[in-house]
Amino acid sequence: MMRMDHVAFEVSDLERSIDFFKATLGFTEGWRHRNEDEREECVFLSLGDVRLELLVQIDNPISSSTKPKRPYCPHLAIGVDNLNEALDRLNKNDVPLLRGPLTVEGKVRWLYFSDPDSNVIELVEWLD
Repeated sequence: MMRMDHVAFEVSDLERSIDFFKATLGFTEGWRHRNEDEREECVFLSLGDVRLELLVQIDNPISSSTKPKRPYCPHLAIGVDNLNEALDRLNKNDVPLLRGPLTVEGKVRWLYFSDPDSNVIELVEWLD
């Protein structure tokens, strides 16, 4: 049997990214690992059934990339029960939206934003 395990984002500053995902979406920190042989460090965060790995190259961290472009792929899509409440949380944390909220009447509502390294996150509320 197969199942989705996690999504990984490369980041430039591990602590800043951990703080962002905790404050913005309510992720909790799981475990960290520093691999000296590979010169990388990672942390696993979780939010319900969603697991996210943040990875930084110790000697050569990425620089924040340019603003994401539509259609915002790849992205991490996180289901929410109430998109309005999630949007309020983003607004309280001064997170600008890339696009949305968008709606397909009676079906789905969603929006896009990015983390400090321009990794794209979608919040989606299924209506049916």
